Amino acid sequence: MNDGVLSAIGKTPLVRLSRVIPDPHFKLFAKLEGLNPGGSTKDRPAVSIIRHGIESGSIGPGTVVIESSSGNMGVGLAQACTYYGLRFICVIDPKATAQNMRLLKAYGAEVDVVMEPDETTGEYLQARLNRVKSLLNSIENTFWPNQYSHRYNPIAHHQTMHEIVTELGGRVDYFFCATSTCGTIRGCAEYIRRHNMRTRIFAVDAVGSVIFGGVNGKRLLPGHGSAVRPALYQPDVAERCIHVTDLECVIGCRRLVRQEAILAGGSSGAVLMAVDRVKDEIPPDATCAVILADRGERYLDTIYSDSWVRQHFGEVEHLWQDERETCACLVAIS
Repeated sequence: MNDGVLSAIGKTPLVRLSRVIPDPHFKLFAKLEGLNPGGSTKDRPAVSIIRHGIESGSIGPGTVVIESSSGNMGVGLAQACTYYGLRFICVIDPKATAQNMRLLKAYGAEVDVVMEPDETTGEYLQARLNRVKSLLNSIENTFWPNQYSHRYNPIAHHQTMHEIVTELGGRVDYFFCATSTCGTIRGCAEYIRRHNMRTRIFAVDAVGSVIFGGVNGKRLLPGHGSAVRPALYQPDVAERCIHVTDLECVIGCRRLVRQEAILAGGSSGAVLMAVDRVKDEIPPDATCAVILADRGERYLDTIYSDSWVRQHFGEVEHLWQDERETCACLVAIS
């Protein structure tokens, strides 16, 4: 099926990272999901869920698609809905970036902003979900993708893992994946287990997220972690979970762009810092794969803004600046 721009989703590049982890004794590969046409790995489940809705009859002429999103899933759905001529309402909260809001509107989505957190839980996510349910009840002929529990979210990522495994000749010893809805990590884990691979799966969650039993707390960066454990979560989805702070996300992203020339989003910095934390446990010559979920342009006012970083974390530039970088890069190309 040739679905125009939607046919370009997937088959993203897998590149080797040789600089961002100092003196690696293992091979590290990154899946550049930001090169999907909508800019993130969320393009995959967005089109998967919408296509399934159309094929099953849940979506038809005049259907209004309504979803809660902190950013990337909303953009992926906006892209798919625009292509198929569907009205789309995206419920967001004040933590959504200005770039994501402009992207949603550029695709023709209607943006519904929830200004106050839920009174009972104190969380914006629950307030967004409450608003989605209210809209579903008040508008006729609606469809809720419900990325937090829809089976075609993880199903879309069977293909993601297939691409990684194929590129690496069937060998993936370690796999690191950031978590939010758990769609990506669950889909990749299902593929790994279905094919009896011995891959060790590491989930990367945010400090302040409750997905893997953490204590609910303030998080500055959208799209990584969750204040509510999603229905797609499974206790055995990963062998181990590594919790990463917002500052570590910034450090990982800044190191990635300085040393590998890859401008990626917050969760990408998280997975790289998770690899760095356990690098001494990884055997020599092991093959490791990470997913870099989105591009960094959506974080220019936060992660890549020196003033924003100083406001929230102080003078921390030394954590990603290294006088050895230039020499290392010159040696690598000589």
